[in-house]
Amino acid sequence: MRWLHRIVAIGLTALAALFLGAALPAYAEGETVSGTLSVTQSGKAVEGVKITVTSKADGKEVATVESDADGRFSAPLPGPGVYTVKIDKDSLPDKIVLDEGQPESRDVTVAAGQRAAALFNLSDGSKVTEPQQDIVWAQRVAEGLRYGLIIAITAIGLSLIFGTTGLTNFAHGEMVTVGAFAAWWVNTGLGTPLWLSTIFAVIVGIVLGILNELVIWRPLRKRRSGLIAMLVVSIGLGLAMRYILLLVVKGDRQFYDTPVQTVVDLGPISITPRDLQAMGLCLVVLVGVAVMLQFTKIGKAMRAVADNRDLAASSGINVNRVILVVWMLGGGLAAFGGVMYGWTLNLRFDMGFTLLLLMFAGVTLGGLGTAYGALLGSLVIGVIVQLSTMVIPDDIKTVSGLLVLILILLVRPSGLLGARQRIG
Repeated sequence: MRWLHRIVAIGLTALAALFLGAALPAYAEGETVSGTLSVTQSGKAVEGVKITVTSKADGKEVATVESDADGRFSAPLPGPGVYTVKIDKDSLPDKIVLDEGQPESRDVTVAAGQRAAALFNLSDGSKVTEPQQDIVWAQRVAEGLRYGLIIAITAIGLSLIFGTTGLTNFAHGEMVTVGAFAAWWVNTGLGTPLWLSTIFAVIVGIVLGILNELVIWRPLRKRRSGLIAMLVVSIGLGLAMRYILLLVVKGDRQFYDTPVQTVVDLGPISITPRDLQAMGLCLVVLVGVAVMLQFTKIGKAMRAVADNRDLAASSGINVNRVILVVWMLGGGLAAFGGVMYGWTLNLRFDMGFTLLLLMFAGVTLGGLGTAYGALLGSLVIGVIVQLSTMVIPDDIKTVSGLLVLILILLVRPSGLLGARQRIG
């Protein structure tokens, strides 16, 4: 197997050279300024608001964009520098105004390759009463459940891979991104409907999982490589995949070619049919995975290998085959979760890395190596992250999930559903 090991080493070296020689300059061309417009009292997104970006150095206008149905806007910039971001008050909907004391423009400093945030607080002119505060809470919880379900879909594969192999796979986020962009490529390039594009993306994710296991991780296990060494390899693989994606898809945000949907009100919650469909699909897939793990032969074998690999092997279970199926399942779920994330939000070359932090938080919070723990932990992280936007800016909401993770692990180090470790 030395030849295979050499091929892997040469491939990783080539990917690293690509990253160092080509990807970094491309990253410097991806400067953007972005933000989210929503009403403070209700949390409802504000669509169609015009945002103008001008260079502070020469006063030249460099971009004009409008907020989308989710209130988000993103303006590409020609390079690093200081820019003035101005909101067009005339384009605001009726009864929507800037909060008292809020300037209509603000200066942002953008470094090379940076995505800077420009925050504007909007108001409908009313004070936040206690009933309205309850509406905001309900809206954030609904958004958190949607976000948590997407995190859970991607985190279950990460948790199963850790449980069966002990590998902390830092390239899992890039598997999410590859699946999302595989669907985007056939959806926008070939004009296929999103449901068919999703099936294609899942197949791509499964193939990627097979290649990961057969080309990289199984040979490393046979050579008895340590888990720390394998972790470092996964970090390098993730970096290489991320910046190769940047070379291919560039740094701009992308969207699926789907019909524009209007927000519907379900009691105190405002949500799009797209978000409801994504939540429903995630629930169906999660139930399917739970049934597979609980009642099928391969599912029981996965749980046996995760519990004690040596005992499972002595019982006649083909451990390598089980691990291969786990990688296939993990790749398919990662790709599906990437499509759901891109469908409800947007696509970007580093979306998987952003989601990876929350995946690790969900997996660790629920209990390392347990699929059900990954589900519970991801839902908790998703809800907390969205609720935190009531008191902190949307662009740093991920921090709240990580802080809660630290606090809970101080009380219960094994996680919510994790078993206590036996020593001796």
